[in-house]
Amino acid sequence: MSPWLTVVGIGEDGFSGLGKTARRALLSAARVFGGQRQLDLLPACIGAERLTWPSPFSLAPVVALRGEPVCVLASGDPMLFGVGASLARVIPGDEMHVLPSASSFSLAAARLGWALQDVVTLSVVARPVAALNAHLHSGVRLMVLSNDASSPTAVVELLRERGFGPSRVHVLEHLGGPTERRIEASADDWNACDMADLNLIAIECIASHDAHPLSRIGGLPDSAFKHDGQLTKRDVRAMTLARLAPLPGQLLWDVGAGSGSIGIEWMRSYPSCRALAIEADEGRQQLIEHNRDALGVPGLRLIRGKAPHALAGLERPDAIFIGGGVTREGVLDTCWQQLKPGGRLVANAVTLQSELHLMNWRALHGGELTRLHVAHARPLGEFDTWRQALPITLLDVTKPHDA
Repeated sequence: MSPWLTVVGIGEDGFSGLGKTARRALLSAARVFGGQRQLDLLPACIGAERLTWPSPFSLAPVVALRGEPVCVLASGDPMLFGVGASLARVIPGDEMHVLPSASSFSLAAARLGWALQDVVTLSVVARPVAALNAHLHSGVRLMVLSNDASSPTAVVELLRERGFGPSRVHVLEHLGGPTERRIEASADDWNACDMADLNLIAIECIASHDAHPLSRIGGLPDSAFKHDGQLTKRDVRAMTLARLAPLPGQLLWDVGAGSGSIGIEWMRSYPSCRALAIEADEGRQQLIEHNRDALGVPGLRLIRGKAPHALAGLERPDAIFIGGGVTREGVLDTCWQQLKPGGRLVANAVTLQSELHLMNWRALHGGELTRLHVAHARPLGEFDTWRQALPITLLDVTKPHDA
């Protein structure tokens, strides 16, 4: 089928800023979908029926018109945090023609003189502002698409709370249009109000002296997490993550997640990594929710329940970590069954019973057992001595591709 759907990126300069191909597509379309602001940019000569997106948002009205000449309007580049990327997941590429215009990021980079390839681009459109926490480091430049007029204030408050009050904040409104405006100040000095709904926030991150930026390398300090003692400690966590070996786009099951540290650090390793934290204890569920936001991965999904029953119906993972419950009947077997071929399973044991369970399971399925002994120097009178933490037995096994 030839392209029946044209996705047109439109800027604040409206119809006059579009190229000939985009204009022709709009003039020949039977229906045009878009937000009300985008539809209002079209002149009267566009005779197509103008349709706003349903609430809640759905692509179904567009998909239902397959084969008819349809246009969809999007802000700037439709494939950059835009509806074009969503449509591409449900409509074959040879049925869709995408005509981008300059994105807000491109326009902001031009106004500020920033090299766009060196900027971290983010969006808080229908997304939690807490996602910024993973990117706050001195010297980093961020560009953030706002959800609405309240977003700049929310971002400034987050910067202050995280010790980044000296950061320089630029809010650019209606980029590319006749009412374009730019406001800038440090986060500490920010008092701007009456923001436009259509804005982008650019941030030059500067940490104050009392800020504690956190590396993305696995093995954050234990103090980075709120916990009740049920926490995979720093040194063991670093070694566990090394064996889990996160890769972009992969999904982890963190079974018996405790405070969520393994799943959180898995997601911090690459922006596209995903994780499900399976935890039955209500108190620990609250700790997971706090930690995922504080450490910048609000997309971590919490599964409230006890394995193996809570695992039913979940998307099959690329890797599994079992931090608790290895002796519970069916946990290891269910995880192994659901793990994708070529996936990694890592399980930690502290007690003799759980260690024996791992040894017996390894005899059937293979893998590598490692005993970890970690000691820390602690005071003993006027001197120091080594204090041994409980030893950990770690099972690391890769599922065969033919399993």
